[in-house]
Amino acid sequence: MIHVVFNVADEAVLKQAMEMDPDVQGEVFIVRDDYAVGPVEMLMSSEGQRMRSQWWNETVMGSAGVDQVDVPEVDDVETVKAMSHRLEQDESESIWIWAAQNQHDVCGYFWLISQLSSYTGRVQILYLNNLPFINEKGQIFYPNWLHQIPAREFIKAKKLARPVTSSEFELDRDEWLRICASNAGVRILEGGKKIVGHGFDYFDSELARHVTTEPQKAGKIIHGFLSKAKDKTGDLFLLWRLKEMLAAEKFDYTGELRGLKDFEVKRKTAAAVGEQIGE
Repeated sequence: MIHVVFNVADEAVLKQAMEMDPDVQGEVFIVRDDYAVGPVEMLMSSEGQRMRSQWWNETVMGSAGVDQVDVPEVDDVETVKAMSHRLEQDESESIWIWAAQNQHDVCGYFWLISQLSSYTGRVQILYLNNLPFINEKGQIFYPNWLHQIPAREFIKAKKLARPVTSSEFELDRDEWLRICASNAGVRILEGGKKIVGHGFDYFDSELARHVTTEPQKAGKIIHGFLSKAKDKTGDLFLLWRLKEMLAAEKFDYTGELRGLKDFEVKRKTAAAVGEQIGE
């Protein structure tokens, strides 16, 4: 059995569930790229894949000073090839895709399913869409991410697995092609599997709310955003967006514009704002 998740944290919880239930034991593969942000135009081609990789390396990672951050190597195409090889070698093998109700997982699902159309009948989906679970305190909650679910609840979730139908393979592939054609900078989930595109600056206004008149490390600002925002994305992308706002002189900063702990940001003083507008 092959399991697919879209976050490193999901893998750890799923492996805990495997220890509790031999029926779900198998190898876990991670689709690592965040297809909810960045260019996806022509992503079905090697040229499109090269362009996306260049965007990550130069725009986001280069801006974020990732030599100070442990960023795992991303090669989802090779991951799919490895899974496909397993399926070709063993006709009894199947894939279980685990996805929660967030744009990161859903966009990852759309990308992945577009690669697996040759294996109709051998791919299961467990989409935990607006389903209740029991947390560690015994309370009912609705998780947005798989790793929020206790391992014991994963065992119950396996009952939700169902085959991806032939029509879903076709419709979801077409939906992914539509998403790619729109080539928005940010993609947001608006319920079910409905993905809506927005500009690269989609998170900027909410991120700016966490900049105060007192200097704060970039990491603290981003942590504040991630703890309260309804729609979330990765810290490297947010760090890039914060730097873009600084490049537009929307805020003051001190330090070197590199990693999360290398510079502090604060709102401009009233005098500085007056100078900008010519008062």
